Amino acid sequence: MRKLATTLGILGVCSGAIAQQKAPAYPLITHDPYFSIWSATDALNNSTTNHWTGAKQSLIGLVKVDGTTYQVLGQNETHYNAILPTSDENDYQVKYTESTPATDWMLNDFNDKAWKNGKAPFSDDETSKGTLWRSHDLYTRRTFNLADLNTNLFLKIGHDDNVVVYLNGEQIYKHKGWHNDCRYIPIPDAAKSKLKNKGNVLAIHVENTAGGAFLDAGISAEVPAINLAEKGIQRNVEINATQTKYTFNCGKVDVSLTFTSPLLMDDLMLLSRPVSYISYSVAANDNASHEVEVLFGASSNISVNTPSQPVTASKYTTGALSVLKAGSVEQPVLKKKGDNLRIDWGYMYVATPSATNPTQYISTAEGAEDAFINNKKAPAGGKKQLMLATAVKLGKVDATAKEQLFLLGYDDLYALQYFHTNLKAWWKEDPTQTIDKQLNAAFNDYSKILSKCEQFNQQLYKDAVAAGGEKYAQLCELAYRQAISAHKLAKSPQGEILFLSKENFSNGCINTVDVTYPSAPLFLLYNPELLKGMMNGIFYFSESGNFKEPYAAHDLGTYPLANGQVYGEGMPVEESGNMLVLAGAIARAEGHADYAKKHWNTLTTWAEYLMKEGFDPANQLCTDDFAGHLARNTNLSLKAIAGIRSYAMLARMQGLGAVADKYEGAAKEMAANWVKLANDGDHFSLAFESKNTWSQKYNMVWDKVLNFNLFTPEVYKKEINYYLTRQENYGLPLDSRKTYTKSDWIMWTAVLTDNNNDFDALINPLYRYATETPTRVPLSDWHETTNGKMVGFQARSVVGGYFMKMLQAKFNPLPASAKR
Repeated sequence: MRKLATTLGILGVCSGAIAQQKAPAYPLITHDPYFSIWSATDALNNSTTNHWTGAKQSLIGLVKVDGTTYQVLGQNETHYNAILPTSDENDYQVKYTESTPATDWMLNDFNDKAWKNGKAPFSDDETSKGTLWRSHDLYTRRTFNLADLNTNLFLKIGHDDNVVVYLNGEQIYKHKGWHNDCRYIPIPDAAKSKLKNKGNVLAIHVENTAGGAFLDAGISAEVPAINLAEKGIQRNVEINATQTKYTFNCGKVDVSLTFTSPLLMDDLMLLSRPVSYISYSVAANDNASHEVEVLFGASSNISVNTPSQPVTASKYTTGALSVLKAGSVEQPVLKKKGDNLRIDWGYMYVATPSATNPTQYISTAEGAEDAFINNKKAPAGGKKQLMLATAVKLGKVDATAKEQLFLLGYDDLYALQYFHTNLKAWWKEDPTQTIDKQLNAAFNDYSKILSKCEQFNQQLYKDAVAAGGEKYAQLCELAYRQAISAHKLAKSPQGEILFLSKENFSNGCINTVDVTYPSAPLFLLYNPELLKGMMNGIFYFSESGNFKEPYAAHDLGTYPLANGQVYGEGMPVEESGNMLVLAGAIARAEGHADYAKKHWNTLTTWAEYLMKEGFDPANQLCTDDFAGHLARNTNLSLKAIAGIRSYAMLARMQGLGAVADKYEGAAKEMAANWVKLANDGDHFSLAFESKNTWSQKYNMVWDKVLNFNLFTPEVYKKEINYYLTRQENYGLPLDSRKTYTKSDWIMWTAVLTDNNNDFDALINPLYRYATETPTRVPLSDWHETTNGKMVGFQARSVVGGYFMKMLQAKFNPLPASAKR
């Protein structure tokens, strides 16, 4: 994503406009769903860095030039002190009832003696340490005293679902929906004016409308962050496949700050190694020399789910490195599952070469910053929210750049649970390997790895431009690390590769088949073994007898526990079609059907199911389940047809001619009938014989990519011409029911075009979305086409689907004259 050059206007760091690359959020550290840190502002030093979920995971970077210190990375975090603790801070009880109380139940003088006492949190999770709650309504009252009435107070609350909160009878918060992680909500002045030293009441009504049930609430006082350094002036940022590069002016020196996560798919050990590089390169800009020091720090919040969890930290040397280490005191290995969670087991590491004589601090962020700026010892940081900071003196720096390298790593000890067996990450398959060895190997191989990354970055960009043009290439660069880092790489007890995805901010499922399906083009392009790793668990689930249905499962559990499907309703045609199509695509990529042959009986069962149920689907869900059930879904029918045709191709590759003829003939007949039943004049309908409806027929893409030739070019052209009349400013809507869209599906739909102008017409609005969306999170694949705002989902692997045009170019190369 080299030149998403957008004039950002006047940034807070300087008085002039900056032309630089623009993204919804900027990838910094990208390895897996737990080790994933991003910047959500255009200037790297305009905000605290975040985990992809939005939780603060602070990285800080300082550069001292002749005694003046500049901040180039991050901002110190705002902290909150508990006034009325939530359950993650301390145990507490409240009065509660599940029956509708009198209308004055929220007032201070209400008599709640008849209410029950309950320990927080309230949840429908039987393993929770609090009170089990499964009814529709819950009313709670909590009485407390407050010594300081002038404190800047915030409501700290997590709830599932709808909630209304009162403080001394004054409504302070109302929300329809759920936030089962704790959020800080400013308490209005009107409510604060009613506070008193004794006898305050926090009263809450929460409804359990669907899905989970949860309530935990308290009150906290804000402790504003203190940033002691001046801000460096950011001049540019560039995103490529494996790196994000920033440039700053810090007085009389220029600083390049580069984040490299070497996710190279041809080297699985390197891909699995949980170590990123942070490199400072400093050079004078005034033909003189200057004394320069640099500091890099990482918050211990990287190693906990919530900032209130106690941590332990230490300092040591190993090999060529000086290392800082931190992790939770509790170490609840694989004890949590769910969507909006961070890891709180294993240990984080900050390392730098010992030869540079680093000074290392385990302190608070402000303490580490003050020690660096004022050349003094950093104060001890306590037991929570520590900063692991390392400072290095570069000495005199002139026009010849000096580089200082830091490494940030994470050892999760155990990564996944797979059918009740705990698995270590792929890099630990060699029992002699330790995180110290991995850190030293990362350091020793830095130059070689950096060179490989740079070569790969250039090749990906070149290939993407040739396939789809410069804007398309920039979108692929933005998607690359996100798609990979939404997975975890391990080996099953059966010795098979596992590359298991997490449905980030979708439902937290692990190894969801209809997430694998849109993600697949990236991995088909660069290493089909990784796609097998996304499919092996689903095959095992059926072939072990644990999943007994005649169709493919939806998922394997809730991340990181892959113990069997948890989604309440299957997607029989969707998932069976997905698995068959992807098995066919792997065979096309490898030139043989060995992988399909290994699972032939299972694939046959699924193909038979599609023959019976796939062409005219019943009222069931598809991957676009957020849009609801739909009978006679024409796009889902296309998936079944493609799955059956893939099975025929796989049979022919194995020499099973009669089987191939049968299924190929069935697919051709279905395709012909599809054209008749879906015809709606100048386009094809959303559902069979449903007039005046339409939808993106993204599943048709495999007919073109795998050369099935079931549909004529005229069918593609008819749909594309219609789509071009339905475009909104930020993309083509998914279908006629809503104006929202899925960007991965637009990328697939665009491959149905037969000329560059039509392709660009579909891609350019996505480029606008990526560069103009007001939703500052890792790229969301589900957004509103009218205003560019995220509707749901973020940081998901499905953006691997952006690479479909490149996959088409690889499978069906164009003559040189037809390339961009």
